Amino acid sequence: MEFNVPTIAEMTSKGEVPEILFGVGCAGSFDDRAKRVTRAFAKILNAAGIKFAVLGTEEACTGDPARRAGNEFLFQMQAMNNIQLLNGYGIKKIVTTCPHCFNTLRNEYPELGGTYDVVHHTAFLQQLINDGKIKIKEGGPFKGKKITYHDSCYLGRANNIYEAPREVLASLDADLVEMKRCRTTGLCCGAGGAQMFKEPEKGRKDINIERSEEALSTGAGTTLWPNGSARSMPIATKRRARYSSE
Repeated sequence: MEFNVPTIAEMTSKGEVPEILFGVGCAGSFDDRAKRVTRAFAKILNAAGIKFAVLGTEEACTGDPARRAGNEFLFQMQAMNNIQLLNGYGIKKIVTTCPHCFNTLRNEYPELGGTYDVVHHTAFLQQLINDGKIKIKEGGPFKGKKITYHDSCYLGRANNIYEAPREVLASLDADLVEMKRCRTTGLCCGAGGAQMFKEPEKGRKDINIERSEEALSTGAGTTLWPNGSARSMPIATKRRARYSSE
């Protein structure tokens, strides 16, 4: 399937205005597995007839890792540069696949002058399904398969988004098996707070191992990790057990 991914600069030069800006994010741009999500979402947007654009080479990190690591100066530098760019293009609505980008853009940019309608892609997908713009084929590859879902900290507890991802899964006719700690009591994947960029402190067990083992204990053949950083954390456990992590 061929699909078009225009940049906001290209659209602006033609006098066109996108319905949404697709915020790809760092993981979605550079992590090989996260890039699959980026491509898939772009294909869906094309199939649904959504007029969208990306920043392309103008996109920079939102600053989330810098702030979580305690470098407030760097965060504000990154955020102000991004806000100047976004406001310059007149961006109103942003859809992102990364919960960390979603939380930062939605909750932390307004105080610096960047106020946008920010939507996570699972909520956007569910709206497209409800509006009939995309239809899920019956008897798809996930029909009847056991799937477990990890509630991202910044999607769940920070922004109270629990149902949209599960409603999308329900559309696939998959058998959702919840982990012991889910929704408001969900456990961190271990990557938040810029932890994925450093070695863990000494303790009884690494958080990513704990969470991955909890996912394995459900008996599900597939675990859905909604963000790039979370998706990178189960690798140590995955090497010890065969299961699919998406």
